[in-house]
Amino acid sequence: MSGSTGDGMSAGQWLPLVGLTLSAFIFNTSEFMPIGLLTDIAVDLHVTEARAGMLISVYAWVVALLSLPLMLLVARMEYRRLLLVTLALFIVSHLLSAVAGNYAVLMASRIGVACSHAVFWSIASPLAVRIVPEKRRSLALSMIVTGTSVAMVVGMPLGRIIGLYVGWRTSFLCVAVLAAVVFCYLLAVFPKVPGGKSFSVRRLPVLLKHPVLVGIYLMALLVPTAHYTVYSYIEPFLQQVAGLPAEWITLTLTAFGAAGIFGSMLFARYYDRRPARFVAAVVVGIALLLLLLRSAAFDRYVVMALCIVWGIAVTAFNVAFQAETIRYAPEDAAPVAMSIFSGIYNVGIGCGALFGGAVCTYLSVADIGYAGGVLAVAAVVFCLCRLLPLLKGRIS
Repeated sequence: MSGSTGDGMSAGQWLPLVGLTLSAFIFNTSEFMPIGLLTDIAVDLHVTEARAGMLISVYAWVVALLSLPLMLLVARMEYRRLLLVTLALFIVSHLLSAVAGNYAVLMASRIGVACSHAVFWSIASPLAVRIVPEKRRSLALSMIVTGTSVAMVVGMPLGRIIGLYVGWRTSFLCVAVLAAVVFCYLLAVFPKVPGGKSFSVRRLPVLLKHPVLVGIYLMALLVPTAHYTVYSYIEPFLQQVAGLPAEWITLTLTAFGAAGIFGSMLFARYYDRRPARFVAAVVVGIALLLLLLRSAAFDRYVVMALCIVWGIAVTAFNVAFQAETIRYAPEDAAPVAMSIFSGIYNVGIGCGALFGGAVCTYLSVADIGYAGGVLAVAAVVFCLCRLLPLLKGRIS
């Protein structure tokens, strides 16, 4: 597989990258899928919907808490082997989900999936940039994020459709089968990638005292918290405040996910030219869009257009800050640095959902855009005043 394609990448570089993209798709399909199956799971296992919803909350907190410890544990493992072991755990956990006879077994299986998720998203981006030429790193990262975006558009609805017609267990079984196919594909095409040096807890100050990485990690808390303050409750907002009918809400949320593909394309095209400006633009854009959400609710076309641009901006933020994390972390510490990023990001998801819930309870669902926007403005101030000067110091 040494033939070179027209863009300077050989088949031996494209094929593993496609495998990572497919892996990103199935991992995020699995993460989002229970959202559309909660009612069926609750009825089948004789639990309340609130208790079934804990499958989602526990998943996010396991990822947040275990991303760093798990990566410290496996940092020296050869990365091809680690990727395959991670996928194997993912497959076994989904098979366990498919045959779970009670709530406790299903929860245990989802914790297993969360552990595989924590490791995969710690190594996916660093692996993507290591298996392609340096000038194609932005393309590699954008493809990984594209897999995530496609999962939001196709994966979750498809899992729900399968669940509605043949049962929620079959949805988990289908994910396991798809993951097994990807496992065989990666076994055939993925090259060996040496693991890093042993990364002990004693070396963490190298990452936690680096001024740019600390800034990135703070942004990984602030912006997701702001985003999920709003996005966690976007469905009731669109229904109650914007007055959208059910089919328009579905269309808007689908368009939001699809917009992420365009956001990853913009990153691949423009990020390398002006990284600092790109970072600033997406952070400022997210803040403005959240603050304008309530005003846009007067018209269905306007609020849908805002959600599309919002989807573009959030995806661009995710991939840009992953790129900055990899750029500034020592090469042998990149997976550990990414595990910290992923863990903090998931804390932001949980905090945003809690804060948004409080806003809905004590104020109004109409105010979620303002609440998230205030947090996003704080992120803008920090980014422009503290983080951007450091990035510009690197970019002439």
